[in-house]
Amino acid sequence: MTLAIPAPSLVLLIGPSGSGKSTFARAHFRPTEILSSDAFRGWVSDDENDQGATKDAFELLHAVAAKRLARGRLTVIDATNVQQEARRPLVELARAHHLLPVAIVLDLPERVCLERNRARPDRQLGPHVVQRQRQQLREGLRGLGREGFRSVHVLSSPEEVAAATVARHPLPVDKRGLHGPFDVVGDVHGCFDELRELLDRLGYGIVETGDKDGGVGYAVTPPVGRTAVFLGDLVDRGPKTPQALRLVMGMVAAGTALCLPGNHDDKLLRALIGRKVRIGRALAGSMAQIDAEPPMFRERVVAFLDGLVSHYVLDDGKLVVAHAGMKEAYQGRASGAVHDFALYGDTTGEKDELGLPVRRDWAAAYRGEAMVVYGHTPVAASEWLNRTINIDTGCAFGGRLTALRYPEQELLSVPARHAYAVPARPFLPEPGAPQAAQPVRSAEQRNDKPLDLEDGVGKRTVETRLAGRVTPPL
Repeated sequence: MTLAIPAPSLVLLIGPSGSGKSTFARAHFRPTEILSSDAFRGWVSDDENDQGATKDAFELLHAVAAKRLARGRLTVIDATNVQQEARRPLVELARAHHLLPVAIVLDLPERVCLERNRARPDRQLGPHVVQRQRQQLREGLRGLGREGFRSVHVLSSPEEVAAATVARHPLPVDKRGLHGPFDVVGDVHGCFDELRELLDRLGYGIVETGDKDGGVGYAVTPPVGRTAVFLGDLVDRGPKTPQALRLVMGMVAAGTALCLPGNHDDKLLRALIGRKVRIGRALAGSMAQIDAEPPMFRERVVAFLDGLVSHYVLDDGKLVVAHAGMKEAYQGRASGAVHDFALYGDTTGEKDELGLPVRRDWAAAYRGEAMVVYGHTPVAASEWLNRTINIDTGCAFGGRLTALRYPEQELLSVPARHAYAVPARPFLPEPGAPQAAQPVRSAEQRNDKPLDLEDGVGKRTVETRLAGRVTPPL
């Protein structure tokens, strides 16, 4: 049996004393990845069997686990973990660091556990202890998924344990091994004609073909070595949502493109599968366009949208792409909070006077090393701010459809052929409006803050990657 383990993640070994958790851990994980409750008891009391040191030992274990998860390191908890009360804080720890908790359960026969315990001269546990632990394990086994474990692997015999192998796999968002070059395309919103023109200007050859559901498909030949990346919101507002979907779905299937979900795509998916959503004018338009397509197309759209992941980390971590952005702490991680940030940005939960979500300006506070390319909120022109750039230039509202070429950092855009929708908050200059007499400040300049003398005087410490905490001389 092969146990698939996402890396990074938090792995809990679960089983009664004598089930072989420590032996299994040593066989499949690095010593530095294993946090053993016995070892922590020894470190705080000089006696691994001192049950009176358990509280202190687990406080220290949890603290070390938190540090490892914060650094994105796979962490294995070697403890009995048979009680839900013991598992709960560890599941919460994984969630707090936006990583997945995984359970590996060693549910071995009682006689095996008792025989192994009798053979351990350093520890003599009465049979009632093992029996109680196995009972607690059995009571909680079926509920592990409800507790929050995304993967549960159960090994029920010594033979299964001996035959098991652990296969680590990166999280779906981790595409660090893809180095591009990339052409990142902003929000399409059903503007298929503009998308086709933009791809043509980027050097992509597009030929109409028959699609598998009987509709019109598209065969796309990219420039040699290049991959398109679509930032989501393929649907709504524009007149040709099905065509945009067909083109992008075909490119993703052919391996010539990556695609991320936008909030409009996510809402369309929920509507198509029968979830309760508010169907406004934009969504109603997409639904009507899809209803006019062959029935199989609807099924293909559901499967495609349902398979999209929140964001991608590309090119050895140098490039991050997400529909609405991705702050540094969330990059390369997976949780509900990460998913929501990718779709909606850093929202406060409040609405403004126009009924739009109030968003914090995460890009102004961004200090990460990765370049972040995103869309979601239409802007009149794309500008760099703290290594981030918004390339949603509001094509559906009469603006432009924009792409960023990476690593060249070149912007290329095409004008909208029509204004297909009216924005709730105008963002484009009024036609014929006089130009400002003063030069327009850049995003970097608009976010500059006055220097404070207190920021530069007195004793200061600097955290460095190689030397730890450094105190510069005054």
